[in-house]
Amino acid sequence: MRFLCQIALDEPVFGDFAGRMAYLFISDGATFVDNTYDPDGGENALIIQPGRYEGKITGAATGPALEKAIDNPARRRRDFFAAEYAVDLLPGEDPDEIEADAAELDEDEAAPWDENKIGGAPAWFQGPEYLSGGPWKLLLQLDSASVPFDVNFGDAGIGYGFIALDGQTGKFLWQCA
Repeated sequence: MRFLCQIALDEPVFGDFAGRMAYLFISDGATFVDNTYDPDGGENALIIQPGRYEGKITGAATGPALEKAIDNPARRRRDFFAAEYAVDLLPGEDPDEIEADAAELDEDEAAPWDENKIGGAPAWFQGPEYLSGGPWKLLLQLDSASVPFDVNFGDAGIGYGFIALDGQTGKFLWQCA
């Protein structure tokens, strides 16, 4: 699996969780792999430390990395290089639930699912897909079309990571057009 990101579970955003750090992995995220969209499909992992992870684990010292594409005009292709990214967080407010209908949005209005965020309420792309075994809290929302690396969440997909309210387990899913 390819490591996508890590998120500190800071108390002001997430509350007093047992877990302190979340790590997100997805099977070969640059190409489509069946079941990467499924929170229980075994092709993604959202691991909370300290915490519990009930999926299969195979240890490896290194794995596939995020890559940055750089155009190479001399060779008429794009070259890919391992890359790391950091984010600057901007505080914001979310309602308890985000409901939007693309048909009701003005042309210049951003769809609520066209954003990357940590915490808050999920802006479901295809409608609510709440996880079993909850309740769950949104950890992150990733728009595959606006992250600076290549990740395949289907056609214009949005990924959603959740953490259990006990702060010990996490799950990830994605939806697409």
